[in-house]
Formats: sequence, structure tokens, C-alpha cells
Amino acid sequence: MWLSRLNVTIQAGALVLAVCMLAATAHAAGKVHVVKMLNKSTTDRKERMVFEPSILKVSVGDTVRFVSTDRGHKSASIKRMLPEGVKRWTSRIGKDFEMTFDKNGTYGYMCTPHYGMGMVGLILVGDYRVNFEEVAKKRQRGKAKKRFDQMFAEVRETEQKKPTDLVN
Repeated sequence: MWLSRLNVTIQAGALVLAVCMLAATAHAAGKVHVVKMLNKSTTDRKERMVFEPSILKVSVGDTVRFVSTDRGHKSASIKRMLPEGVKRWTSRIGKDFEMTFDKNGTYGYMCTPHYGMGMVGLILVGDYRVNFEEVAKKRQRGKAKKRFDQMFAEVRETEQKKPTDLVN
């Protein structure tokens, strides 16, 4: 009789442990954010070849899903625009892609075929300031430079007003 009570107690304990582990895993997985890859901006019809949002603030452990809303786009990190030790990424053209961000910092990325048209974006992860200024100093060209300059200015301006108002 005491063996059956022990068995029930062990099974109940195992069930509680499994539920706790599942809850911890779900919490650790983080939130999923969506970035659309578009031929035209939905907010400014004059802007072509854009990521929306172009600036995204996420927490460490969050995932960004790049959605190929319009055909012919991809997401690729830009060399020297990542936190130290982070591996570069590149998706396939026309395919949705997910990337989980496990390290604080500022991440610059582009659509490789449309970089020259200014199709670039920033992801600010956790304490993004750890490499923000280094990433902002990375030389760009053409319309990508213009858009990055606007994004860095927007982040700085928003940070001065109220640091928590950055895009989430």
C-alpha cells in the first residue's frame, strides 16, 4: 500500500516538474515580432523597398519573423553592424525567415538585392547601446546611407525624449 502512495507521489511530482519546465521554456522562448518586406511603404507611398517597421526594439530572447509580403526580398545582416561574436545571417529570396536575438546590441540588416535602393533596417535588442555608436559609424552608401542616418537620428531623438518610447 505504501508503494502505491509513493508511486502516486512520484508521478504527481514528475507532473508538477514537467509543467514548471514547460512554463520556463515558453517564457525563455520570448516574443515573436513581425517585419514585413515590402515594395512600397504602407505609411508613405513615396517610399519604395522598405522593411516595416524599419526600427524594431525587442528583448533578448525574442524572435523576429521577416515576412516576404512582396516578392523578391530577403533579410541579411550587414558586416560590422552586429554585436561582437554574433554570426551573420542571410535568408533566401522570397522566403519568410526567423531569427532569434540572444545578445544585447544594435543589429543592422538589409535586403541584399535592394540595398542600393535603401532597403535597410535596425533591430535594437535589450541594452542596444552596447554597440550602437560603432554600428552608427559604419560607412554606408547611396540611399542606404540616407535611411540609416534617418534611423539613427530617430533613435537618438526618441531616446532623449523618453527611452521607453522606441518602437516595440
